[in-house]
Amino acid sequence: MERGQRATITDGEVPENRWRILATVLFGLFSVNVTVTILAVSIHNIADELGTSEPTMTWVVTGPMLAFGVIGPLVGKLGDRLGHRRLFLWGLFGAAVMAAASALAWNAGSLIAFRTLGAIEGAATGPASFAIISRIFPKAERVKALGYWSMVGAGAPVIGVVAGGPLVEAFGWRMIFVGQVPIALLALSFAWRLLPETPRHRHGTFDLAGAALVALSVTPLLFALSEAPRMGWTSPLVLGCVAVTPVALVLFVRVERRASNPLLPLAYLRRRGFTFAILTQALLNGAYMGSFILTPLLLQNVLGYSETRTGLVSIARPLAFSLAGTAAGVVALRIGARRAATGGALAVVAALAWMATLGASSGVLTIMGALALAGIGMGIAMPPLAASVTVSVDDNDFGIAGAAQQMMTQVGVVFGIQLMQVAQQSRIDAVGRDASYHWGYLAGLVIAALAVLTATRIASAPTRAEAGDPTPALEPAPAL
Repeated sequence: MERGQRATITDGEVPENRWRILATVLFGLFSVNVTVTILAVSIHNIADELGTSEPTMTWVVTGPMLAFGVIGPLVGKLGDRLGHRRLFLWGLFGAAVMAAASALAWNAGSLIAFRTLGAIEGAATGPASFAIISRIFPKAERVKALGYWSMVGAGAPVIGVVAGGPLVEAFGWRMIFVGQVPIALLALSFAWRLLPETPRHRHGTFDLAGAALVALSVTPLLFALSEAPRMGWTSPLVLGCVAVTPVALVLFVRVERRASNPLLPLAYLRRRGFTFAILTQALLNGAYMGSFILTPLLLQNVLGYSETRTGLVSIARPLAFSLAGTAAGVVALRIGARRAATGGALAVVAALAWMATLGASSGVLTIMGALALAGIGMGIAMPPLAASVTVSVDDNDFGIAGAAQQMMTQVGVVFGIQLMQVAQQSRIDAVGRDASYHWGYLAGLVIAALAVLTATRIASAPTRAEAGDPTPALEPAPAL
């Protein structure tokens, strides 16, 4: 890949072709993310085909998401050291290889393994794309550019579900991954030709201990949450996994304080624009994607929808997200990042409350309205949250910032999916299968309500009108 090497972009340089670069980066990001959740509408049928249960098959979706998030900080640091262009290219190549392997999976375990390995390879594209975009766009355009980045990063998996239903029903789930291979390779070709390299920072060593402790603090907890309904909440294995998390978090903080080149500089956690923006992203995505997994099961198990019809109804969500995400930059500049993020989070709360009323008698327009409201809320909230993070870190740490967002978002997503599914499954015996979905959505509502609280804590910045200036007024956030 060295022949495709481009000149390194210097600090303050604004490439004339930056919008073409953005389009290339987003195409690559889409080619990786589109299959992250594409099997969500087919969990029931794939579980039957491979002879396993629906909760086990959920790990085909949540396993890659978790790996995507946990490995993010490490690859973010790797990109800061080796160059984000190079990392982006290798991420696309690895995602193509693992897509081909997924198409050949022979049982549930192999499919989960290949999808998880593919997510590890593809995780490089998240922080790398974030760093490239943050580097090539000036602050006056960064909110808008990151709005597109947020839209593709969060919207591609939803589009995958919409397209996945008809494709899986017509050709089978294996063809989804066969089709991903040429898309990823085409994105690799475009990126190789056009992307500039970012500055490299070779000082220091990799914080492998920090990365391991991040994984140790998250994975056992999510495993316990997933298996507790089957094994019992008092099971020694479940209790042991829950106990691991706080210990690992304490050790992580100690390791990061002593590390010469920490995975996550702890000083950033004292900046409201960084910490509360990332927390809000994690919580909102948890509620949003939890409903994203729950809704296809509701449509198929309660309303009797086919995979194709499920996908077509679900299209309301990505369409609303796309429209709202494009306008989010203008909204944030007029009312400020904190108000925009809070308003978006409130819309997601309202959407979850609406979804909690869905049942066997719900019409198509009612269902699509609830999904569209969730998409609007996310589209409004995500761009200002991402921009708040970028202005809260040093330029040399854009890779770390992108990785931290990716890690917390994916952890939030997996937590939301598992919590909402546990809430739904645990109520089946008490209220019946149909009414059990109400409890799953109510669990998501609680998560989204917490996001509203964290959004109100984001550091306030003057709006465009208050600043008397045509450029965004997002500045580095003050310490907590």
